[in-house]
Amino acid sequence: MDSRKTLHYFLPIIILLVACGKGEEAFTDVVVYDDTPYQLDYGILPTPHLPDDNPLTIQGVALGRMLFYDPLLSKDGKQSCATCHRQEDGFSDFHRFSLGVNGDVGTRQAMPVFNLAWHKNGFFWDGRASTVREQALLPIQNPIEMDEKLPNVVSKLQQTTAYSNQFIRAFGSKEVTPEKIGLALEQFMLSIVSYRSKYDLYLAGEATLTESEQRGLQLFETEYNPFFPEQSGADCAHCHGGYNFENDQFMNNGLDEEAAIQDEGRWLVTGDDLDKGKFKVPSLRNVAVTAPYMHDGRFQTLEQVVEHYNSGIKESSTVDPTVLNTMETGLMLTAEDKQDLINFLHTLTDEYFLSNPEYQKPL
Repeated sequence: MDSRKTLHYFLPIIILLVACGKGEEAFTDVVVYDDTPYQLDYGILPTPHLPDDNPLTIQGVALGRMLFYDPLLSKDGKQSCATCHRQEDGFSDFHRFSLGVNGDVGTRQAMPVFNLAWHKNGFFWDGRASTVREQALLPIQNPIEMDEKLPNVVSKLQQTTAYSNQFIRAFGSKEVTPEKIGLALEQFMLSIVSYRSKYDLYLAGEATLTESEQRGLQLFETEYNPFFPEQSGADCAHCHGGYNFENDQFMNNGLDEEAAIQDEGRWLVTGDDLDKGKFKVPSLRNVAVTAPYMHDGRFQTLEQVVEHYNSGIKESSTVDPTVLNTMETGLMLTAEDKQDLINFLHTLTDEYFLSNPEYQKPL
């Protein structure tokens, strides 16, 4: 047979075989459920508290990531979860109060979204959501945030082939429901983990702290001692201890006097007078990039935060006793102490986390 005729005869078969090698979807629209587990990487952190009824899968996390960055979830199609939770800012908001789709100004500073898998005592500053899936859906419906109705979100997503396919991969059906949206967002947010800061590397023997950072660490861990000022520390670990630099509790840290408290925090959820002025203790991981600080974003700098604890505690009936006990003398920190403490706090910044492509907007 002529070589040119041979090539002409076999060429369509060769093309077909090459195309098939690229996967079935090159010729069909078949999309299948895929429950391959997502391998959560958390380094030296302890085993996290993951929900038994929503195991992390590669496709579930991918769907949640799509939703997290999609402005379709908002009323005007211009605002996504990532608008107020920016990766470069530790998944927090650089605004004091986040702006909603109608230009409305929020009432609290957006909390950072990372290491949520190690929280089990409620979400938001006041703990009004008991699970991440519940927390994920509330801003969508909040009239001063994304201001959208869940049925409208479902309708918009159902009209998109990419979402229909991804819901099949993640949940086995193209049906979109608010429950599935919450579950997918929960999976993605639980996958956002920070554990590679300079301090973590120091603990692993892979980095060295400067003399100032080492002194700051000592101040951070040393308790307040009014009787022996030379042995007194900043007593930070009382509330911000452990691997995640928080205690998963709601506390009043002396920001306002009793009569001056405008946002009554946890009390709005529980109705218990002992919860007035109490807010969720945030993690200090990545604290250097998550300004402004406190539930109302009143402090713009770490210097202001440190000075609050050093000399600015206000008395009220629900202030944590350990914080209240420092009022008379203050923490007695010198200018050098304050700088050393701040230098240590900078070692909690996780540069890898801030640029991890797995958390970025999907293509």
